[in-house]
Amino acid sequence: MRLTQITHHDLDGYGASTVAAACATVERVIHVPRYSDVGPVLEDEVKRLGRAAEGETLLMTDLGLEEQTIAGLKKFAALNRRREEGRKHRLVVLDHHASSLDQLRRLGLDPSADAGRPGLNRVDMEDPEIAILIEEDICATRMTFEHRALFATHEPQTDLTSLLAAIDAVDIWRKDSPAFRGGLALDEMFWEAVSSFVPVGHPWHDRFVSDILLAAAETLRTGASPAELEQRATAIRTGVVEALLRDAPDDDPALTTRMRLARALARSDALFRPLKDGTLLSFALDSGTFQRVSDLIMDAGRATRVVNVQRMGTLSFRSNNGTALDGARLFRGGGHRDAAGGRLQNGSAFSMADAIAQVEPVLNPEKPAGADSPFAALKNWKG
Repeated sequence: MRLTQITHHDLDGYGASTVAAACATVERVIHVPRYSDVGPVLEDEVKRLGRAAEGETLLMTDLGLEEQTIAGLKKFAALNRRREEGRKHRLVVLDHHASSLDQLRRLGLDPSADAGRPGLNRVDMEDPEIAILIEEDICATRMTFEHRALFATHEPQTDLTSLLAAIDAVDIWRKDSPAFRGGLALDEMFWEAVSSFVPVGHPWHDRFVSDILLAAAETLRTGASPAELEQRATAIRTGVVEALLRDAPDDDPALTTRMRLARALARSDALFRPLKDGTLLSFALDSGTFQRVSDLIMDAGRATRVVNVQRMGTLSFRSNNGTALDGARLFRGGGHRDAAGGRLQNGSAFSMADAIAQVEPVLNPEKPAGADSPFAALKNWKG
């Protein structure tokens, strides 16, 4: 079955996606920074699964279950009841937040303690294809490994012991664990790598982050101290980048890592989506990556204007024909002719599709039927 994973945008969430990828072929990973965005993301996935011809697996990891998300779980169950046997979807929810238990009880889904595993709670949705597990005592990365039978197609070929120990220690804040200090160092390394090199949404993103985490965990396994891991971090990252760029046609090792990656990112269609007027839109890129990649895109002639939409609703326009300011003005913004910014009317965006839905009608409003007709002007003629 095709497997999609929705996971948190932190070390534990990426640890869970790293473990999942070691146990199964994950078609797509959606990283969600805010629990308030999980509901809309899940709703989009349920709509997509409603149109899917064959059964798929949806794996949710390290996501606090809030009211809209729980409503989405109920919609998934209702969707599955309408599907034929053999075409039903599978839902696996692996969470470890105490607040999720409170919300589930408040909304009528009473978790029950697992008789054979202390600390584990299960939610019965009266559907054998749905497994909702809440386990407070371990991190989501370890949950994904220990409950892998719910979604896995094979056993991991990599030793994950050190990765599990480090993330579990720092995420559950086990300060007395020998793995805690290494977990802190791993967390620092993660945040340096996750957003400013290969952005979320690019096909290389999860491989890039996971390969760094696995290499760092292996370094800890061999006895490296946090200081030694920090000293080796650049070499680890460079090794991962070298593997990604091995067949790149325009790679230049004399450039910095970010400059080298920007050339590859600029060739991809994954990070930018075209709007009706030819403007290319990206979502949630950090400002440095957006600046480097958008400049290369415009130099290559792929677009004359680009815009980056951040989750918190800010927009950054860049152009090479003086139209960035024109775009920003439509969003209560300002700036220079080729570099300007503004804000979304709704105040935030939760996905690329949501960003497009908010930007497109403002940049390219639909004309009323017949507006281009030569007779349309006669309606207001007072001659």
